[in-house]
Amino acid sequence: DNVLEVGPGTGILTDGLLSAGGRVTAIEFDSSLISELRDKFASFNNFEVIQADALKISFLELARKRNCVFKAVSNLPYNISGPITAKFIEERAAFSALTLMFQKEVARRLTASPGTKEYGALSVFSQVYADVKREFDVSRNVFFPKPKVESTVVSFKFLSGPKVPINDEVIFKKVVRAAFGTRRKTLLNSLKTLGLARELIEQALAKTGIDPQRRGETLTLSEFGRLAEELQKALYNASH
Repeated sequence: DNVLEVGPGTGILTDGLLSAGGRVTAIEFDSSLISELRDKFASFNNFEVIQADALKISFLELARKRNCVFKAVSNLPYNISGPITAKFIEERAAFSALTLMFQKEVARRLTASPGTKEYGALSVFSQVYADVKREFDVSRNVFFPKPKVESTVVSFKFLSGPKVPINDEVIFKKVVRAAFGTRRKTLLNSLKTLGLARELIEQALAKTGIDPQRRGETLTLSEFGRLAEELQKALYNASH
């Protein structure tokens, strides 16, 4: 397998991936670790380390250059776990699957169900494009230095298409973000940030059969899909 590892650090996980036969492309931001990694794995011809910011590098371009589809396997730097996961999803064409370690609370958000306090935009974006599963927890006692948080490994298996029909991915994301932007507000109020008149939002909600007094965190993936489709029409009509 062609494996992409973000944040290899001193190469503990990298060693296991290489020993299992993976062709590993590692992305490391810390320049002081690059030569150490190259020296450590000099005997492996299936290892490459790139010094780069993983949030800025193009995974799609990397996959094109390698003529491959990656499996990402990483113990992610927790301070960028949210944005890097969003980037993985955005550039999902470069990947068949992800196996990533997160802070336990983030893992709960990724796999949360509608109506729970953990359910948010990241839950929707992850679950609409992939089968997402919490695999196992990892004790803080196996890390050095020992962190203050527990960790969880989460797997993502990307689907051939989204679980619900999405006509315009940009609009879909805008609608989801707006719905969760003000969690205590009703959909009727929170969707105003899209710049649409109240009556147009009311009409879109009525057409989808969604109560305007509901809150974003109660909507299922299919409801978000239908709502985004109706709001897309409203936004188009409002601009023409």
